[in-house]
Amino acid sequence: MGEPRGIFCSAQGCVGDVIIEQRLVESKEPASHVPLACSAQYCAFPVDGNVLCLWNTKDPSYQPLTLQGHHEPITAVAFGNTVSPLLICSASQDYVIMWSLDECRQKVLQGLSPRGVIMGTLLGQVLCLRLSPDDRTVAVCAGNKILMLDIESRSILAELEGHQGHVTAAEFCPWQTHIIISVSEDRSFKVWDHHVGSLIYNSPVLTAFPLLSLLIDAKSRQLVTGCANGQLWIFSLVEGHHYRCVTRVSLKKKSESFSRRVESRLCSLPEESQRPCTHGLEKGEEVEASLPILGLAPCDLSAIVSAPCVWGLSSETTSCLWIGSSAGLFIFNLANFELEAVLHYRDFRSLSIHVAGSCAVMSKANDDKAICLLTSLFGRKIVMLEIRVAALVRSQQGHDAGRHLSVLPRTCVGPTSPLCFTTAKESKTPPAPQRQSAGRSTVKDQPLVFHTKVRSSGYASAPHITMFSPKANTRKRGDHSSRRRDGPRCKEYPLESSPPTKLYKQRVLAHGPAAAHCVQYSGDGQWLACGLANHLLLVFRADLSGTPTVFSGHDGAVSTVCWSHDSRWLLSASQDGTLRLWSLRRAELALCVGKDVFSKPVRSAQFYYVDTFVLLSSGPELQLLKYHIDTCKDEIQRYKQKSRCKRVFRLPTTGRTEITSLSAVNDFYSYLVLTAGRNRTLEVFDLNAGRSAAMTVEVHSRPVHQICQNKGSSFTTQQHEAYNLFATTASGDGIKLWDLRTLRCERRFEGHPNHGYPCGIAFSPCGRYVASGAEDRHAYMYDLGSSTFSHRLAGHKDTVTSVAFSPAAPQLASATLDGRLQLFVADG
Repeated sequence: MGEPRGIFCSAQGCVGDVIIEQRLVESKEPASHVPLACSAQYCAFPVDGNVLCLWNTKDPSYQPLTLQGHHEPITAVAFGNTVSPLLICSASQDYVIMWSLDECRQKVLQGLSPRGVIMGTLLGQVLCLRLSPDDRTVAVCAGNKILMLDIESRSILAELEGHQGHVTAAEFCPWQTHIIISVSEDRSFKVWDHHVGSLIYNSPVLTAFPLLSLLIDAKSRQLVTGCANGQLWIFSLVEGHHYRCVTRVSLKKKSESFSRRVESRLCSLPEESQRPCTHGLEKGEEVEASLPILGLAPCDLSAIVSAPCVWGLSSETTSCLWIGSSAGLFIFNLANFELEAVLHYRDFRSLSIHVAGSCAVMSKANDDKAICLLTSLFGRKIVMLEIRVAALVRSQQGHDAGRHLSVLPRTCVGPTSPLCFTTAKESKTPPAPQRQSAGRSTVKDQPLVFHTKVRSSGYASAPHITMFSPKANTRKRGDHSSRRRDGPRCKEYPLESSPPTKLYKQRVLAHGPAAAHCVQYSGDGQWLACGLANHLLLVFRADLSGTPTVFSGHDGAVSTVCWSHDSRWLLSASQDGTLRLWSLRRAELALCVGKDVFSKPVRSAQFYYVDTFVLLSSGPELQLLKYHIDTCKDEIQRYKQKSRCKRVFRLPTTGRTEITSLSAVNDFYSYLVLTAGRNRTLEVFDLNAGRSAAMTVEVHSRPVHQICQNKGSSFTTQQHEAYNLFATTASGDGIKLWDLRTLRCERRFEGHPNHGYPCGIAFSPCGRYVASGAEDRHAYMYDLGSSTFSHRLAGHKDTVTSVAFSPAAPQLASATLDGRLQLFVADG
């Protein structure tokens, strides 16, 4: 037996604080695929074929314990779950033997040979052993069946048959111990009730490759299976989910994406903080074509990785797992389906094994150390590694990226801030008569052209204004004032209400094909705006009753609608390149900004800084427009264009990549603006400082088409930390939930089909749910505490393009490509 190898170096400098090779042994027989097992105190492996060897993980100076009793090569090893007595079971073609390690140690101290209890004889080729949580039963996976053996009586309790290939792994369900789940070479998994010996669920064939490993996570109630081709399949074990597939992950792709993110983080550090590559990293080595998954094990990062403590999101409820592969070790997060850390064996030249044939990992809760047992794929070596988990994770994470950020302002507006443009001037603005001239003075000598059919530079000619335009909406709007928030306040939003999943009403928006692109409720919850592909903007009452108000004027499909904070104004952007601001009370156009003002089409637009500005994206630029709306009620003069706007600030993205989506809070004063780029980056801008504040790369596998912040509503109150949550979505890549303070993806939502059309998402006012459109004629509801959907909303006849929650009541509006609106309410 070899002595501890000591400390050596790797790419991160001296890695004594990351990894130590504690033990090394060379077997007489090839060790490429021998079974391995780890517990809190021991590591076990067969040496020389039929001898079971155990190393003490707490004190490497202890002499190894060898157990002899098999005549054939050992094919499976498993530890028990109780501490006293600590049991270990081993299997070969001849025997299945149960050993009590306390008794074995005592026998060795007495100079006697330890003996185990034979549980079964000539049961066949055993590839997996598992002991029940109470150590009363052992599951023996022999051939294509599972034998349930009672440890005390050594009798067969049940024989589970049904697999078409060798059973490769099995696990007892921690919260339902009568349930056992198995995977096999037939590429499927099965769920059994071993008390009655019956099959509960039989999955379809999942992949073209055998399933080799299995893990059941009690925190997330998820089943994880690993394939020979490096794919992870994750299924939900929540009651009522019927073992649905949550997601499928390619370990190779995740590893490549993680490497790019780490490289981006290191390159963004100051020069004195960057740690150069030193002793140990092999430069230029190719990543393996595939990363076969050799083993899965729980990993506790609650003391290392922080998460916001809101609505089921916390470090204590977030699960991670170790993935052992031939090329290295990976820490995988089961909430966001991302890698937290990667350890490649080849990065450490002093390691005795660079390509593994078998792998077993163990780490205890709240313990910084993990033990890894490896065998060489091409040799006879077996090593035990000690890994410092915190050092490994922190060496590859961002260094406080975004931790100083918050949507809630922490400082006053600076004297040079772009946001001072209004603060300084409006504080000195005289009463109403002078305020109009003050608004006009902001665009002095630069008269703007707002009519879409007239082109002018605005400098060589006088302003063009529309002298007459027929008033198309003649319906009286007297009922508006009685419905506004100026009246008695509505009751608080019911925070503990069930989500709106019951279809209440459906409306056809137009005669003929007219896709609905976007929907949004007003802040007072009284109105619902909908933008259509037929160039129209419709405003309904919140319950979809009555005749909608029609706003016409765009020459292209309406792509964006946004309400002002006071619910008096509506902003719309269109594919015709114009930006229009409408008066809800008068049902007419108040301001139009022509496409000649913007160098690139406007992709996103909204009110910002409590209606002080219009915030928009045009190409690679973020722009702030200061506007003045003329509210003159003189019917004779109302056709004269007195409303004006002026661009007061513009800021390009890093690398001048096109902005595909933006978001900012308008319900209260906030300095931060979130943008997503065509190059799949996410960038945060601080408009108080007038610069970029943080950026992260590889946000999604495709460009983000929507950023959605958890903004709450005026009818609810959430924890302050909750307002820093936001979600992003991209076609074919699900929904990701982020924490702005760390720019970390905290959870990923999977299950809604969205591969081509950019379906929209929305937060509920209580902050507990995220809704999404989908291409299968359903809307999906996600609970923030789970990665799979909680409800699937039927009743649609086409792709659900956009969704919106009412800020005042548990209601959800959805829009579809066939031009329909659906309203869902809470059931009961």
